[in-house]
Amino acid sequence: MNTTVRLQLSTMMFLQYFIWGAWYVTLGTYLGTTLRFDGPQIGLAYTAVSIAAIVSPFFVGMVADRFFATQRVLGTLHLLGGALLYATSQVTDFGNFYFLLLVYLLCYMPTLALTNAISFRQMQSPDKQFAWVRVLGTIGWIAVGLLIGFLKIESSAMTFRIAAVASLLLGIYSFFLPHTPPQATGPVSVRDVLGLDALALLRDRSFATVFVASLLTCIPLSFYYAFANPFLNEAGVENAAGKMTLGQVSEFGFMLVLPFFLVRLGVKRIILLAMACWGLRYVLFAYGNNGPLVWMLYAGIILHGICYDFFFVTGQLYVDRKAPAQLRSAAQGMMTLATYGLGMLIGSWASGQIVGWYTRPVAGGTPQHDWQQIWLIPAAAAVVILVLFALFFTEKKKEAVPVAQ
Repeated sequence: MNTTVRLQLSTMMFLQYFIWGAWYVTLGTYLGTTLRFDGPQIGLAYTAVSIAAIVSPFFVGMVADRFFATQRVLGTLHLLGGALLYATSQVTDFGNFYFLLLVYLLCYMPTLALTNAISFRQMQSPDKQFAWVRVLGTIGWIAVGLLIGFLKIESSAMTFRIAAVASLLLGIYSFFLPHTPPQATGPVSVRDVLGLDALALLRDRSFATVFVASLLTCIPLSFYYAFANPFLNEAGVENAAGKMTLGQVSEFGFMLVLPFFLVRLGVKRIILLAMACWGLRYVLFAYGNNGPLVWMLYAGIILHGICYDFFFVTGQLYVDRKAPAQLRSAAQGMMTLATYGLGMLIGSWASGQIVGWYTRPVAGGTPQHDWQQIWLIPAAAAVVILVLFALFFTEKKKEAVPVAQ
């Protein structure tokens, strides 16, 4: 891969995650503060992401991989996405907002796989080269978070308009990416797309434990994605969106040290550590404030690196090691469907309901939330999942994840 192609792919990744980060983190604040949607409605809005994540494998596996050049599909979806994002920024009633957001996400979620596919096809050694391209996506997410915080538009529809402009830009840019023709041929079944052959791996208790724990962990995870930004703003934290980018900085840092910890602690201890940090993060949010205990809020944000990398990345490595070669892609697809699909779907709905229960209406003002009680619920859920994982998962030496030094 030459320097020109590397720059093309890096720019693609930067814009890809710049778009998502522009509206996703602050969505809860915008819906609750500006549009005055309640907790259940905010939770329901986040379920659109999971619904799209469930549907997108059909599109990628049955259409994009077989009939059209990948960069052209990517460009078309982002051009449509830009128009839909702008339309979404114009509506104020929940029904139309949810419909437009869902249609947009049905365009956006397949592009996550498509950008990866374009990158892999241009690389001679993806295992060595991909990380250095993908990291620009994290930088894009951080950059837009800092921009939105600096402009103080977290509760404004401008977040969607910024994302719309970036989406149109990436849509046009995609047509100038390296040509990536379709490779798949022959008929494909729903069983192939969803990786149902990988279900046989669930007969192994440890693999099934990782699978179920990953699904369940996405339920408390959803509380953070949907309501951390509204919580920080309500707590009086200035530039909350910018401060939350510390989570992505932490994610980048802990990704670098993950190999060191995997070799010394092994899969089980690493995942248990991540689960413990999920519980700790929510306890810190429950008891922190924007006064003397503001350090607890910062610590909760920074723990994102351990929570995400040590759990999800380690889980992906374990699945890749455990699954036979012919089932590895199917197994990863099954895990993605379970986590970002079913787990996040349940979690987004449940978090919205719980926030609704602990919301107190204020006449003529913004409703107030009992955030301490709200955060203690996912904290307790994380502890329960930790105990179950500790009891049922057994790590065999021959299953240890090999990590390149």
